Amino acid sequence: MSGEERWCVVTGGRGFAARHLVEMLIRYDMFLVRIADLDPAIQLSAEEESGALGEALKSGRAKYVSADLRDKAQVLKAIEGAEVVFHTAAPNSSVNNFQLHYSVNVRGTKNVIDACVELKVKRLIYTSSASVVFDGTHGIFNGDESLPYPDKPLDSYTATKSEGEAAIIKANGANGLRTCSLRPSSIFGPGDRLFVPSLVAAARAGKSKFIIGDGNNIYDFTYVENVAHAHICAERALASGGEVAEKAAGQAYFITNMEPIKFWEFTSLVLGGLGYERPRIKIPAFAMMPLAHVVERTYELLGPYGMKVPQLIPSRIQLLSCSRSFSCSKAKERLGYTPIVSLEEGLKRTLESFSHLRAGNQPKREGPSKAHRYLGSGRVADTLLWKDKRQTLMTLLILIAIYYNFVASQSTIITALSKLLLVVSIFLFVHGNLPERIFGYTIEKIPMSYFHLSEDKSHQVALSVASSWNASVNVLRSLCKGNDWMLFLKVVLLLLILSFVGAITFQSLFIIGMLSLSLSLSHTHTHTHTHTHTQMQSTAVHSHVNNAYYLRAIMNK
Repeated sequence: MSGEERWCVVTGGRGFAARHLVEMLIRYDMFLVRIADLDPAIQLSAEEESGALGEALKSGRAKYVSADLRDKAQVLKAIEGAEVVFHTAAPNSSVNNFQLHYSVNVRGTKNVIDACVELKVKRLIYTSSASVVFDGTHGIFNGDESLPYPDKPLDSYTATKSEGEAAIIKANGANGLRTCSLRPSSIFGPGDRLFVPSLVAAARAGKSKFIIGDGNNIYDFTYVENVAHAHICAERALASGGEVAEKAAGQAYFITNMEPIKFWEFTSLVLGGLGYERPRIKIPAFAMMPLAHVVERTYELLGPYGMKVPQLIPSRIQLLSCSRSFSCSKAKERLGYTPIVSLEEGLKRTLESFSHLRAGNQPKREGPSKAHRYLGSGRVADTLLWKDKRQTLMTLLILIAIYYNFVASQSTIITALSKLLLVVSIFLFVHGNLPERIFGYTIEKIPMSYFHLSEDKSHQVALSVASSWNASVNVLRSLCKGNDWMLFLKVVLLLLILSFVGAITFQSLFIIGMLSLSLSLSHTHTHTHTHTHTQMQSTAVHSHVNNAYYLRAIMNK
């Protein structure tokens, strides 16, 4: 290469935010751009083919190189001759695979650092995540870079991202290399493959109507072009030299649109803008926790056997109901960063880019949904499908009360029966003392006939009790003779079983029941049969809709 050629490298250059960064670098004509990614060759969309990227690849102003960050030799080849490296590469954050994330976010990042030091690259800008300071439990309001990494990271992605970021910052100054780390928060925009598509998938499944928590939790969403712009600002600050570069280097920076907004308000704007139902039914976070704990426990047991990573787990429920906003003061002061696209304009561009996902463009479903077909009609269907909202909410409250009093409290069968009898006794006593009308509402009294046994019924019960007593006495008589060993073993075994069952907690029975249900559902297939001249083919159709799948997408990257 001639001395006038100045190259930059964008690792993970075919990722969501990286594509916008590459386009911006080409438009600004700052560097010749080398795009490094895993695929053997670059595959361009029709829009890219006719746009700036396609022209740059044809003219030689951009070049694609296949590289796996876990292979240092490939990293050296990709970075050789570059002046600047934008390290954006990372695995899919929605897959909670620690080994994969560690191999790329930690080992791969160290390979990039070592290559930059060895090849005397001048500047290295790392794309981190605002999630590296978030533990998934405690809300953050206008958080700044003084926040420490949490003792318990949100997941394996953020744990390894924070380790990679720490290595990047530590490498500042090595062999003249200047580094910094950018922490964008909840990226959205055209080309997003997770957030908007998964929101639409939830809406089509009828799951977009629910709000977890009170709906007032604040978030910082960042339009993707502002993220690309922040990388340019960071590179210019590190390249400026003098005090500006010294202050900018070796630091981490939060990057947002500087327009905090309620999480559920933003979600409503996206769904409403595409013609789908907006979230409106609020469900308290604590009401979702029992199911979330069961799902998490189930995954711990079945994960090694191939169960897909669930999203409905306690940390995700807490995440949907708490706030996450960050201050960009440091990035503004040291990098000169300010957003170039407002939140309103960014949302408008995003919705326009996803016009193909609008509700009006989707084929109308013929006939009732699968849920309606399976459940049919009646009180159970009305409750499960939220047809009778009052009935559904009452059922939820009753189930929550049962869970916390009998399952979460780890009651045994004996203590549970005692509690149940106590509750029934208190209810009957209080109900019996209530007046016939309260605030205009009629209190229906329990008819005494409910507690009356007819003479025939009483006689039958007495005979049954007497028969059971006589049978027990006969067994004791036989045991006293000491001859019937088989009977003795049966009695001992029965008593051992009773003692074991009596000691089992409802929590254990609940978990066992949920595991059995999960296993039976995972092996259920829907078969459709098509007859041809010589054979019949059977196709198993599986349908899985994840109610909170989009969460990682907006959290990480």
